[in-house]
Amino acid sequence: MNISYNWLKNHIDINKTPEELSLILTDIGLEVEMLEKVQAIPGGLEGLVVGEVKSCEQHPNADKLKVTTVDIGGRELLHIVCGAPNVRKGLKVIVAPVGAICHPMVGEPFKITKSKIRGEVSEGMLCGEDEIGLGNSHAGIVELNEQVAIGSLVKDYYNIQDDYRYEIGLTPNRADAASHLGVARDIAAYLRSEVKPYSVAEFAAEEHTPILVRVESPELAPRYSGLVITGVEVKESPDWLKEKLNVIGIRPLNNIVDVTNFILHDLGQPLHAFDADKIFGNEVVVRLATEGEAFRTLDGVDRNLSDEDLIIADAEKPMCIAGVFGGEYSGVSADTTRIFLESAYFNARSVRKTSKRHGLKTDSSFRFERGTDPEITVYALQKAALLIQEIAGGHIDSACTDIYPEAIKPYEFTVNYQRVQQLIGQAIPREEIRDIILALGIEILKESVEDLEVRVPVYKVDVTREVDVIEEVLRIYGYNNIDLKLQIKSSLNTTEKPDKELLFNQVADLLVANGYREIMNNSLTKLDYADDEESAVRLVNPLSSDLDTLRQNLLFSALTTLSYNQKRKHANAKYFEYGKVYFKNGDVYKEQQILSLCISGSYQEKHWSVEDQKTNFYHLKAAVDSIIKRLNIQGLKVVESDTSHFDYGLTYLKGDRPLVSFGAVSAKNLNKADIDGKAFFASFDWDLVVRSIRKNSIKYKEVSRFPEVRRDLALLLDDDVTFETLRNLALKTERKLLKEVNIFDVYKGDKLPKGKKSYALSFILQDEEKTLNDKQIEGIIKKLIVNFEKDTGAVVR
Repeated sequence: MNISYNWLKNHIDINKTPEELSLILTDIGLEVEMLEKVQAIPGGLEGLVVGEVKSCEQHPNADKLKVTTVDIGGRELLHIVCGAPNVRKGLKVIVAPVGAICHPMVGEPFKITKSKIRGEVSEGMLCGEDEIGLGNSHAGIVELNEQVAIGSLVKDYYNIQDDYRYEIGLTPNRADAASHLGVARDIAAYLRSEVKPYSVAEFAAEEHTPILVRVESPELAPRYSGLVITGVEVKESPDWLKEKLNVIGIRPLNNIVDVTNFILHDLGQPLHAFDADKIFGNEVVVRLATEGEAFRTLDGVDRNLSDEDLIIADAEKPMCIAGVFGGEYSGVSADTTRIFLESAYFNARSVRKTSKRHGLKTDSSFRFERGTDPEITVYALQKAALLIQEIAGGHIDSACTDIYPEAIKPYEFTVNYQRVQQLIGQAIPREEIRDIILALGIEILKESVEDLEVRVPVYKVDVTREVDVIEEVLRIYGYNNIDLKLQIKSSLNTTEKPDKELLFNQVADLLVANGYREIMNNSLTKLDYADDEESAVRLVNPLSSDLDTLRQNLLFSALTTLSYNQKRKHANAKYFEYGKVYFKNGDVYKEQQILSLCISGSYQEKHWSVEDQKTNFYHLKAAVDSIIKRLNIQGLKVVESDTSHFDYGLTYLKGDRPLVSFGAVSAKNLNKADIDGKAFFASFDWDLVVRSIRKNSIKYKEVSRFPEVRRDLALLLDDDVTFETLRNLALKTERKLLKEVNIFDVYKGDKLPKGKKSYALSFILQDEEKTLNDKQIEGIIKKLIVNFEKDTGAVVR
């Protein structure tokens, strides 16, 4: 939101510099994100002076040029060559002497230098409007009033004043400050001064109502006001109005629209002007649209309305989406001579939903959907009508229609002094608290030694409870005035053991050391990425169809990041992400902490000393196993993964719950995320990880003096035989010397019989007391083969 320093002075007397005021605004919660000097005319006419043409002779070498001498109040006259047709002796003119910088209407600024033009010296320039940014005329040089003093500054002649624009990061709860009046109220509260009183005592209107207003949805339009002005002339706005709007970044259009924009930014009350001659039946109807009702907005787009959209219609058709956007047909044009001016208070929730539904964001919807002041509608309407009369002519041809069946009631409640000091954390004098509350425009109905009974003005839409008033008091008192003690004492609750965040940091260090990079993604995604639509947590008012669901997995977060990087020629990926997934079961909602890994492309960056090696399932398995080993998680069962995320993969079970599932991402999911090549993904249930190591204790043992021995077996198996079955059978066969059983290859293909697969297993054998010999090792392997053949039907390959 942009605010003008000079415009603020219309509402409050300010004795602070723009820079000082910037600090004050930030201190009271209206954070100034940028302060910049703004000139109504580019360059501000700096360096230009008033001169008088003392002589004007024909240029000896050019028919269209004149050689002049000009007095600008210096010791000597300036010799200036000029080609303007209206230059003549005795004329008061605008002079740009040598060194001055001119800012033309079109093109870049240029500096005046001493030069020769067709052999004659020229020591400056006599200026036309377009050459210095005063206007678009190129007919000749500007002719000034004969009474203006020679040598005086042109910027003083035109009363050019520099302004300053504040760009304020307005928080959504501060609807009351979405105008110059609202900001002035806050400044007045801080400075303990007064906002200038405003009045429309000179407003006078006819008694009749040529246009009937009917409100069919009073719950969505609690107050609706309007009047008719006839005989207006739609034309360019006067300079003062265009300058006001230009300073805050609003492009002037015409005098009628500019007045409505001026009132919106001045008072925070949106207005809308209709061409009254286009209102069919001389009737304005505030109603809900019918489902699918067609309407063309001012931007020329045809829209189908919802039956939840509030519209302003005539007796036949829609004219405006209430509080959001006007219609093309009923808008003010150059031919308009009669207008119906609207000022209303609309239901904030209704405007917000309609704005989002149609993807329309306007200055009006910005204010209506946050809450406007229902008590200012008529004043804003009358002030706008008077301004239109002043700059567009015309006559107020109707009484002010004001439909307000049930007044919006202000909030009333009690504020306790002790509670104020308790929440702020510092003793503030009660007189100070009371003064701030009054300075904020909050009425004190009753007071005692301990309490204040207050009534909050309806324009403070966010102040509805005692705690809100306390926040207002603190804001004006100043956060910087609250002392922070050097030593903070508090009771610390015992944190859950182990600390899941600390645990994650340890794992993150491990992954980063192995070349992984942490990624962070939005928890919002699209429904198409959900595992189960029925358990998906949906948003009621999503920003877009791609951000309408809380994610149920981190797979597509990783794939989206991978796709983004692939399109920018960064195909090698080693990612990890720590985040939450969300589910619902009826009215019960659940969130779960997940750690995910994703790899794709080449496992190592290409180098002269390293052959290019594509990532594979075992690279991911090595990372998963290193995490399991680092956390010392014991007692896991290994089964084939049955999730639809993977073409193939494994799951480590802790009891009957998956601790981690990992594998090769399915082709379907790769296509869905627009991924080139293969990708491998792992997902840890981090909450289960934390519970699994809660009772872990550190145990130390001496490193064995005797070596480990490894033997491998390749087995042809039925498809339904799992690695876990083989592992358990092996450990049961040899309980003492067999330390580890691992799988390092799985093969399924047309070279094997139907219903068969091949597993390659490794066995780690070790005796803690002596070195194993070949006879012992071969005996153990033979027993394993016999039991595998007997219990699983395996065939050694």
